[in-house]
Amino acid sequence: MIEKERRKSDLRAGNALARELNEAQRLTLVDMERFGWELKFIRRPMFQKSVAVIFDPDRKSFAVLEEDGTLNEDPGFDIRA
Repeated sequence: MIEKERRKSDLRAGNALARELNEAQRLTLVDMERFGWELKFIRRPMFQKSVAVIFDPDRKSFAVLEEDGTLNEDPGFDIRA
């Protein structure tokens, strides 16, 4: 039996996530998408600001889109592959 991978990206889900970003983050995301990076999810820790996480095309590295639109490639937390 073939199981559908639940973690694969869905274009509609990515668009919905992108709407939650501010203008600076969206501009950086558009630039990064040219190189194959994708917005995968937004972390929402309790009582803290949301954290937008993007992955490279090979899913070997990730970065955080900071509120000012900069990339943080060492955000201080790990992500399960």
